[in-house]
Amino acid sequence: MSTTGGLELIKEMLPMLPPSEKKIATYILENPREVISLTSMELGKKSQTSSAAVIRLCKSLKLQGFQDLKIRIAGDLQNTKETRFREIQPNESPVSIIEKTVNNNIQTLRKTAEFINVKELEKAIELLTNAQTIHFVGVGASGLIAQDAQQKFLRINKTAFAFTDMHLAITQVANTGREDVVVGISFSGMTKEVAKILQLAKRKKAKTISITKYGDSLITEQADVKLYTFAPSEPIFRSGATSSRMAQLQLIDILFMSVVSLRYDEVVRHLDETREAVQFFKKDGRKD
Repeated sequence: MSTTGGLELIKEMLPMLPPSEKKIATYILENPREVISLTSMELGKKSQTSSAAVIRLCKSLKLQGFQDLKIRIAGDLQNTKETRFREIQPNESPVSIIEKTVNNNIQTLRKTAEFINVKELEKAIELLTNAQTIHFVGVGASGLIAQDAQQKFLRINKTAFAFTDMHLAITQVANTGREDVVVGISFSGMTKEVAKILQLAKRKKAKTISITKYGDSLITEQADVKLYTFAPSEPIFRSGATSSRMAQLQLIDILFMSVVSLRYDEVVRHLDETREAVQFFKKDGRKD
């Protein structure tokens, strides 16, 4: 269980919460230090709602309960190293841009780690480890993440495909089955084509995994396993989109390394073989 990220979860979910839960969430954001010493009943009274609404808020945040939320908020308050995301300004120096870009990426990676539900992650690792075929599907920038994932899993002898053309994806997924896994990647979670492909995969009894920003969406509705990345607010020059790409890559890396760890000896052999194949390809054709 993570010990930070409570306030960030609330900020992400605030616009989507029903009125009573939104009142509680707003009160927490305005009074975080007070809240960690309150019971759910006391918080309900102070926010002019009820203890039941507090419990519903925790469920909306996909947390284990109010105690889980309080632990995360307390961790946030102790994290004095936190710095804000900073947008690039006109005519900035390269040195300043380097500093801001590195800072923003570090913050995104750290916050994404806070958003990971370990139980859901373990489910995804098991599905990918046992999958006969893995299909990674994404559009636009998320398509690049799908291609990166395919390249990684191919290296450990996993049959993997990456699709950015949704017509090709739907054709391939039409032939999936119980032993296959389809991974839908979308920063917003609202890419209709990806949601449709996951829906088809479920009809074919394939397992489905979503990688989206935090919260319910068209794509998460079709996913057996839901994984989330941190979503910085979209800035003028879209450095937020750059950060979201880093978060998606981080999550793919975590999944890949976890599969590698479970089948370490077997995987190392495959990695050695692929490395030798690359070296063979680079040779100038002379006899050994």
